[in-house]
Amino acid sequence: MLTGPVTILNWSFVRNDQPRFETCYQIALAIKDEVEDLEKAGINVIQIDEAALREGLPLRKSEHAFYLKWAVHSFRITNCGVKDTTQIHTHMCYSNFNDIIHSIIDMDADVITIENSRSDEKLLSVFREGVKYGAGIGPGVYDIHSPRIPSTEEIADRINKMLAVLETNILWVNPDCGLKTRKYEEVKPALNNMVAAAKQLRTKLASAK
Repeated sequence: MLTGPVTILNWSFVRNDQPRFETCYQIALAIKDEVEDLEKAGINVIQIDEAALREGLPLRKSEHAFYLKWAVHSFRITNCGVKDTTQIHTHMCYSNFNDIIHSIIDMDADVITIENSRSDEKLLSVFREGVKYGAGIGPGVYDIHSPRIPSTEEIADRINKMLAVLETNILWVNPDCGLKTRKYEEVKPALNNMVAAAKQLRTKLASAK
């Protein structure tokens, strides 16, 4: 997992002797080298997080289109040299995706994971309504900001709610976000329950065909 160029830019003190988009392109080229090194090392699933993509939108709406154009281009630079067999993932935090959904599609990631567990699946509608999102999507199935360990049944119920909105073939099952804030004794049982719920529903869906 790597942090994407737009997020690095938006979370940094940026040099002011050149346009921000040029700095972002430079960051993207550095990340591109790292992505290609990972691929050469045998890694075939690489996640490039753009948690702060929307956060960087200019205050003036008239400047949104230009920002999103170079932001998307920066992301695509990072993985433009990988093989077709290497899967590129990205991740975004809680956000209003409605007005940037076309830019998310243009990023051309194979899978996007999003924080979702506290939204009661409301964030998912934008990936289904008005525009067809054809790539994989992994809405978080449990809240990683809480030490509470969700049961297998609870996670299975949440996945079923997601399946009411998303097609089975594009749904990925994953936690909301990274797990660095959690203790090992919280992480392991939560992940075990998540995997058990996914297996349970795969079996159920397969038998229904």
